[in-house]
Amino acid sequence: MLTKRLVNGVGVAPGLALGAAHVVRSGSGSVPTWSVAADEVEPEVQRLRLAVEEAALELTRQQEAVASASGEQEAGIFGVHRAVLEDPGALKRAMETIREERINAEAAVQNLVNRLRQTMQSMEGESLRSFSADFTEPWEIVLDYLMQKNRERILSGASAVILAAEELTPKLVTYLAREKILAVVAEKGGRFSHGAVLARSFGIPCIVGLPNLLARLEQGMQLWVDGDAGTVQLRPGKEDVDLFLERRARRETRQAYLQLHAGLPAVTTDGEELEVEVNVESVRDLETFSKEHCDGVGLLRTEFLYMERSQFPSEEEQYRLYRRVLEHMDARPVTLRTLDIGCDKQLPYFQTPQEPNPALGWRGLRISLEWQDLLRVQLRAALRASVHGSLRLLLPMVTSIEEIRTVRTVFDEVRGQLLNQGYDVAENIPVGIMVEVPATVFTLETILAEVDFISVGSNDLVQYILAVDRDNSLVAKLYDPYHPAVLKALSQIALAARAAGKPASVCGELAGDYATALALLGMGYSGVSVAPNFLGEIKVAVRETSFADARNLAGSLCHATTSADALEALQSLRRRLHTRRLASETETGGA
Repeated sequence: MLTKRLVNGVGVAPGLALGAAHVVRSGSGSVPTWSVAADEVEPEVQRLRLAVEEAALELTRQQEAVASASGEQEAGIFGVHRAVLEDPGALKRAMETIREERINAEAAVQNLVNRLRQTMQSMEGESLRSFSADFTEPWEIVLDYLMQKNRERILSGASAVILAAEELTPKLVTYLAREKILAVVAEKGGRFSHGAVLARSFGIPCIVGLPNLLARLEQGMQLWVDGDAGTVQLRPGKEDVDLFLERRARRETRQAYLQLHAGLPAVTTDGEELEVEVNVESVRDLETFSKEHCDGVGLLRTEFLYMERSQFPSEEEQYRLYRRVLEHMDARPVTLRTLDIGCDKQLPYFQTPQEPNPALGWRGLRISLEWQDLLRVQLRAALRASVHGSLRLLLPMVTSIEEIRTVRTVFDEVRGQLLNQGYDVAENIPVGIMVEVPATVFTLETILAEVDFISVGSNDLVQYILAVDRDNSLVAKLYDPYHPAVLKALSQIALAARAAGKPASVCGELAGDYATALALLGMGYSGVSVAPNFLGEIKVAVRETSFADARNLAGSLCHATTSADALEALQSLRRRLHTRRLASETETGGA
C-alpha cells in the first residue's frame, strides 16, 4: 500500500523524533481519516458497534431525564434519535465502508452523515428537508463518542506520540500535555502560523506541507520526524533508527554545551550587551528553563491562562498565577501582556462575532477596551501581584495614542482603588506597548512619549506590513519576515526608540534565530524575548561576535534589495560562527 517511505515537507520547528503516529482532528469541523491495517479492520468495526451502543444508551438516559422533568412529549425526540441509530441499514453501510475502504470508524461515520445530508437535501419539499438534523444528529453523537474515546486512549497510554493532522493549528499543538507529544506533522500549515509559533515555543519538532500524509498513515505507525530537514520517514528500518540515535546523540551533546554557557551574560567580544529574556505561555513553562539562564520574562502571554479554563479566571486566580511567576523570577523583570484574544485565539466560553477578516478585526486591546471589566479585573490582579517581583505591563495591538491614554486612565483608577482598599502596589510599574501595526510604526515618535518601553511583535508586524494572513495556507509563501520593507521598519523602530531613550526589544519569531538576533542587536535593540529552548544558542552567538560585526550585519540587512540578499548575509554569518566553533572545539576538545 505504501509506495513512498520518505515524505518531504517544510520544517517549521527543529528537532528529531521517533515514535508512533496518532491521527487527530485539528479543527472543530474536521474528522481525521487514516488507513487501517488488514488485521485491525474487525477491531475497528467493533469500535463502531460499541460507539453506537453507547450513544443509544446516552439517548435513553436523556429521554428518561427529560420525560421526568418536562413530560413524555418533550422527550419524544430522543426516542426518534435512538430509532435512527437502531436502523440496521445505516450501521451496515458504515461497517462496509470500514471494511471496503479500510479507514477508521470516525471517517466512516462522517461519510454516512454526509450521505444522509445529501439524501435529505435532495428531497422535494421544505418540510422533508427540515428533518435532516433528526437523521444526522444521532450519528454526530456517535462521532463525538469515537473522537472522545480516541483521545482518552492516547491520554491513558504510557508513551508519548507523534500527532498527525490535516492542518497545523494551536489546538493541535496543545491537544495533549507537552510531555506526551514527540512531534507534530500536518498536511497544511504556515511557517509563521500561530500553531508553528507554539510548536517552536514548546520545543516540539514540527513539519507541515506533507501532501496526502494521512492517506499513507495507519494509527500507531512508526515515524521518524526530522524537523531540521522537513522530512517524515514512514516505518523506519533498523539502519534508519541507528542513524536517528546517532544524530540525536550529537544534538544532545550540542544542547549540553549550550546549557553550560547559557548562564553567562550575552555580551559581545567588544562589550555590548543584549538582554535575552523568555516567552512564557503557562506557569508550567517555568519548569522548562533555569531562571539563571535568562534576564527575565519578556512576554507572559496571559491569554493562555484564560484558554486553559472553562470560564473567565477570577481576580484571585489571576493574582495567584501572576504572583507565582513574579516570585519564581525573583528580581528579574516579568513583562505581563494584557489579554490578547481574538482571531485564532478564542476562548470557549466567550463567543466573539464571526468576522470576514479576523486578523484585522476585534482582537487584543480592542476587546479589552470594549469590555473594560476584563481589563480592570486583570489590572487589579497584576497590580496586587506587583509587590512580589519586578512587573512590567505590555499592551497588545495598539494603533493609536488615544488607546494608550485610555488604558493609563483605567490603570490609575484601579491603582487608586487598590490603595484605598488597603492593598500594597509597587511604586513603579513600567507600561509598554507591542509595536505590531504600521500605524504605530509611523507615529512611534509621538507614542514613545507616552510609554516606558516598546516590544516589537514581529509575527504580526510582518503580516500587517505585507498584507498576508499568516494563518492562511493559501498565502503562506508570501509571508516573508526578511522582506526589505519589514527590515526597514525594524531599523526605523530601533532608531526611534534609541532617540527617545526608551528600551526596545523584539519578541516575535525573528528573535529566536540567533543570527537575526545579532542583526537586531546591531540595529540598536536592547533585548530579545524567545522560547526557552533558544536561550543558549543566542547567548553563545552573542558572546562569539563583536558589536561591530553585528552592526555590519544589520547594515547588510537594511540595505538588502531582496529577502534572498538578507538571508545570504545571515547565512554567511552562521558559516563564520560555525567555522570558529569547530576551531575552538578542536583546540579545547569541547562539544
